Amino acid sequence: MAIGLAIFAAPASGSGSFIGMLPILLLIPVMYFVMIMPQQKRQKKWQQMLSSIKPGDKVTTAGGVRGTILSLKDDSVIVKVAPDGIKMEVAKNAIASVTTQDAAS
Repeated sequence: MAIGLAIFAAPASGSGSFIGMLPILLLIPVMYFVMIMPQQKRQKKWQQMLSSIKPGDKVTTAGGVRGTILSLKDDSVIVKVAPDGIKMEVAKNAIASVTTQDAAS
């Protein structure tokens, strides 16, 4: 029983507590570079893609619907879906990727 209580005992010196916290403090920058920074890069790239879409671009939505953009609105787009030419209004945030764009852009 004494061994189990020894785990929770405070260290004798003040510097021992800092050394004990060092791995946790080092974990914060590592988590930033491994998780947060790549997510921010993906988010920025996705926002640039959304701002550069134009009529005629072929897009894929988050739901897997593929079509061609007919027109743009403030927060939505009109997409023409093959084979029957159905027109759908889709939120811009639902666009997952642009499958074709001009070579100039």
